Amino acid sequence: MRFFGTWILAALLTTFTVNGQIQELTLDQCLAVALSQNPTVRIADMDITKADYSRKETLGQLLPSLSFDGSYNRTLQKQVTYMDFDAFGDMMPGGGDSSGSGEEAQTSRSMNDGFKVGRDNMYSLGFQASIPLVAPQLWASLKLGDIQIARSLEQARASRLDLVNQVKNAYYALQLAKDSQRVVKESYDMAALTHDIYTKRLAAGDASEYEVLRTSVAMKNIEPELIQCDIAVSRASLQLAILMGIESETQFTTVGDLSDYESGMYEKVLDLNPDLSNNTTLIMNDIDTKNLRQALKVQKSSLWPTLGFGGNYNWNSSSNGSPFKNFRWTSYSMVGLSLSIPLYQGGQRLSRIRQAEIQLEQMAYTRQNLNRTLDMQARLAIENITLNVKQIASSRESVREAERAHDIQQKSFEIGATTYLDLRDSELSLTRARLALLQAIYNYMVADSDLELLLGNAPVQQYENK
Repeated sequence: MRFFGTWILAALLTTFTVNGQIQELTLDQCLAVALSQNPTVRIADMDITKADYSRKETLGQLLPSLSFDGSYNRTLQKQVTYMDFDAFGDMMPGGGDSSGSGEEAQTSRSMNDGFKVGRDNMYSLGFQASIPLVAPQLWASLKLGDIQIARSLEQARASRLDLVNQVKNAYYALQLAKDSQRVVKESYDMAALTHDIYTKRLAAGDASEYEVLRTSVAMKNIEPELIQCDIAVSRASLQLAILMGIESETQFTTVGDLSDYESGMYEKVLDLNPDLSNNTTLIMNDIDTKNLRQALKVQKSSLWPTLGFGGNYNWNSSSNGSPFKNFRWTSYSMVGLSLSIPLYQGGQRLSRIRQAEIQLEQMAYTRQNLNRTLDMQARLAIENITLNVKQIASSRESVREAERAHDIQQKSFEIGATTYLDLRDSELSLTRARLALLQAIYNYMVADSDLELLLGNAPVQQYENK
């Protein structure tokens, strides 16, 4: 039910696309759609189900097993059995002397030729049942299944965190492309307005053709930038649509612009803390360590005896001639215990135990290096965010000064106190300052999203319940 609203949103997106309208989506809405539609998340959830079935498979080995078997054999050439009666001496015909005559000699020859045993057709049907009573290695393997489920759960969480990071960065990139497009369009509109003014002055005889051409060239020089902005918007929209798991033809746009994030970023910087307790890499390392410890217990459990209980109930039949008649069925049954005590296998079990112990030692060193590396990355990310905030403050001040300078040049140009080159220079400075501010805000938002991924503290459930 928590994805019900997301499915409705996806349906609305399709509806707006069909109607030719563009739907505005907030960042939370994009994240909600992505977390329900993206194939990566679905694959991660399937891994959890697969791990659960794997555990059930191991658990099933502790339960009784029952099977029904049947077989049929056709004898092509019967076995011959020879019996030595010489040891019986005078008790046998001819007194054990094969040189006799008559019936005694014939009997001796048949004994020397052997007897054919067996029948042409052999049938066997029956039930086989068994259950392990004492199985230390199997018991220890059950906990491996629990650990694997925990690992799959963490992998699913890591997939969601990574997807949230990608969607946020794509959303910010689309906002940057849109805002840059707006800034460049404003610069183009100013150049077009100036060109229109000079065109009218030329018609009135108050300007030269050179001035008209110069303003026209300045206007046309901005057109390639507008085209690049259009391409950037389309590319960012396509990337975000792919991450959301929706059709690329779906028409949507973002809500607001990058400057909306500026108000709350200064307070947020003060609360940044390099707490790695929720880092997915460290959690996975802990789970892998538990898995290796349990695997070591499994290897040591192979040194213990095992005891099993089993039984069967069978029917047998044998006949000569046609396999479809002359059946003579007899039944037999049995129950018993089977005890297996491992004594010696060439040191294989001991070698496997040593390998597991070495893997545990390796994991401990990996954990130390991982802690240092991630702590360094977290601190560098916080420092980078702090520098981005300073860059935003500096860029904001540059925009104010550029706007003030442009206003002065605009008024001076209107009264003829300055040239068009000075006005155009102020316009370019203002455009560059605005674009630099947008880039600084984008860099901050991306750095903040990357830090959130590193710390593993993104509110995934909050996004899924939107």
